[in-house]
Amino acid sequence: MKGHENIAAGLSILACLCLVIVPALVVATSLANQAGALFLRIQDGEIDLPDLLRRMESTLPLFIREYLEGVSIEGLVNMRESMSAAAIGSGGFFAGRALSLGQSTLAFLLSFGTMLYLLFFLFRNGRELAQTIRRALPLSDDHTRKFALKFTSVVRATVRGNVIIAIVQGLIGGITFWFLDLQPAFLWGVAMSLLSMLPAVGAMLIWFPAATYLALISLWWQAISLTMVGIFVIGLVDNLMRPSLVGQKTRVPDYLVLISTLGGTALIGMNGFTVGPMVAAFFMAAWSIFVAERQPGENTIQ
Repeated sequence: MKGHENIAAGLSILACLCLVIVPALVVATSLANQAGALFLRIQDGEIDLPDLLRRMESTLPLFIREYLEGVSIEGLVNMRESMSAAAIGSGGFFAGRALSLGQSTLAFLLSFGTMLYLLFFLFRNGRELAQTIRRALPLSDDHTRKFALKFTSVVRATVRGNVIIAIVQGLIGGITFWFLDLQPAFLWGVAMSLLSMLPAVGAMLIWFPAATYLALISLWWQAISLTMVGIFVIGLVDNLMRPSLVGQKTRVPDYLVLISTLGGTALIGMNGFTVGPMVAAFFMAAWSIFVAERQPGENTIQ
């Protein structure tokens, strides 16, 4: 819409609201409701965690039960109490975050309005701002161009690939949990989506304990079904989709994604899931320029 930058920026914000922000708020609200309901079920005794642990112990193989009998009763009781307290504490954490969000509605609306206000100007004046930043960088024009191309290609491929793969794995996992009546399925699906951004382990941190639990309470066909879906469907999604979404030339190594994701989360919270890999991509772009400069006769960056 040449000559109508304000209208174009406004339509871009409207598209973001309809396609990203509103669906994200709906998902966050549903997630908070299910987490709060799970916590209330545990708190009211509808889900008896100590009794569940005792039932799980009774289904263990004989040699494991004999080993546990050799452990002090006090140790087993403490273990049960610790696991129960951890589960209740986790539910309280999610419920507390939902309550905190409700109590901070005004601050949230102010931050949200500020974001939209800034986003409007970033959409409208983004190219001019990018040119100003490029001129201010203490690098030559050739280095700046190479750095910008490398960085943007890595970020687009890595972040886009990770987000799409996480959504697909979480969707498959949530549907499987719903089919097997492992509630709240939506909560576990979202958890798998978030953990899927961690290479190697990812969604397995959710479905493997669930499959183990099903096996321990003798629901064998459900346990086998969940394990098969986890290994041959959820596990293969990453291997099948990542090469086409990310590619090999722009791909950040899995170990670097893992370290940067964990480090970013530990440093700045949930935003570290995306900020961490972006910082890793920033490092990879700078490193590639450094390597290219150290190799005589090389004028391009691979």
